[in-house]
Amino acid sequence: MNDRERLLAILEGQPPDRIPWIPRLLLWYNARVRTGTLPARWQGKSLREVERDLGVGTPARDGKVFDLSLDGVEVASWREGWREFTEWRTPLGALQRVTLQSAELERDGLPARIVEYPLKREADYAVWEWIVERLRWTPTPQAYAAYDAEIGADGLPMVAAGDVPLHDWLENLAGYEHGFYHLADWPDAVDHLLGLMQEVQRERLWPLLADCPARLLLHGVHLSTQFTPPRFFRRYVLPCYRELMPLLHARGLRVAMHADNDTSTILGLIEEAGWDMVECFVTAPMAPLTLAQARATWGQRVIIWGGLPSVLLSPHVPEGDFREAVRGILRDVAPGEAFILGVADNVMPDAVIERVAWVTELVEKQGWLPLPA
Repeated sequence: MNDRERLLAILEGQPPDRIPWIPRLLLWYNARVRTGTLPARWQGKSLREVERDLGVGTPARDGKVFDLSLDGVEVASWREGWREFTEWRTPLGALQRVTLQSAELERDGLPARIVEYPLKREADYAVWEWIVERLRWTPTPQAYAAYDAEIGADGLPMVAAGDVPLHDWLENLAGYEHGFYHLADWPDAVDHLLGLMQEVQRERLWPLLADCPARLLLHGVHLSTQFTPPRFFRRYVLPCYRELMPLLHARGLRVAMHADNDTSTILGLIEEAGWDMVECFVTAPMAPLTLAQARATWGQRVIIWGGLPSVLLSPHVPEGDFREAVRGILRDVAPGEAFILGVADNVMPDAVIERVAWVTELVEKQGWLPLPA
């Protein structure tokens, strides 16, 4: 089987011939290219060529099934030094976001961080609601088909399809630091905005997703013990997915959640919400959670993609400890169904790339199903 066939089998609840090994090399590759430290054998090679040479599948995360636009909203952007400003101008007022880049982040190809969020005052919520009402999603089936053909046998596109309104608001609009204060001070304004965001997506985005040509969607990002603990999860996350998941599942779609954080207290809720997969799933020592604990909660009902914490690829981790940890992963997921081996979240710029090659050799020798218990 090739990696596409393995992924399709897993999505259908069938065992592949062996464990797929599909890590995210993008950050490592971009940093090495930008700093001129890409190994000589890969000079001038594309990321896909490096992936093939290392014997890994491609995560295929660049496909799209829609374009998002704002109808009648003036958006201005400009840069001053390391700061980039974005301003949304509406009849109700203007909102501004500021991101801060640095020489180090730019060198490694990493994104800037938001230092000023659009929502700062209670009055800002009405302005952003005006913007939300003008969101438009346009299907792009031809773009998806072209990308799917480009990926071919090396993987299966996992298409970013949106986020639950609560997390979109926390990450992009109010900020983690201030959002919970907003919720305490202006609960009606926050709840009204979140409700409107879901209503607009229900009417305009969800039907498009249900009819899209993709097989695997990524919806839901960074839900965690810290920021969406069980109480918040039940109130703000479950209602969204109780509506969305049946719609998508009825069309044969599978849905993944980006889980590169501490999900230790919400494992049961992730399954209850209906996710078919957690991808970039991170475990100890980067989160207080083990693969064995996740398997004990989910069995094979939730597909795990990840399991190899990125820190283990760091030169600070002794080689012997790294190898034993990887062997332990294979033991923990035995007999190996509903599992895709990947790095959570990315192979980082300082990673020892030879360790990725060693995992390839191990999987090719010992990754055949069923894995021994």
